[in-house]
Amino acid sequence: MAHPVDEHVGKRIRHRRWLVGMTQQQLAEKVGIKFQQIQKYETGANRVSASRLWDIADALEVKVGFFFEGLEETDDGGPAGQVIPADLIGDKEALDLVRSYYAIPENQRRRLFELARVLSDVA
Repeated sequence: MAHPVDEHVGKRIRHRRWLVGMTQQQLAEKVGIKFQQIQKYETGANRVSASRLWDIADALEVKVGFFFEGLEETDDGGPAGQVIPADLIGDKEALDLVRSYYAIPENQRRRLFELARVLSDVA
């Protein structure tokens, strides 16, 4: 059985790979491994070593800490799960929206973000 942190890291790898429009094969080539290994990382079936996570972060142009965002700790210091709802990460429409958002030039993206924040405060 996969550890919840390994599953979370795998989901974050898949999420980021999808956002940048990269296939498992392309990521595997950049990292120097087989795409089947990327599949295993993304499902949490295999743990990602620190050095491999470093290479994946480099290939996906994020900091290593990105893969741990959304994890909370319980009182005993163990992982409590995701802050981001699992259905959001698996929701194609939400991911399409995020991908489109990041395709917008930064100055316009900031204005769109402020508009969304105002609209959500109104609702």
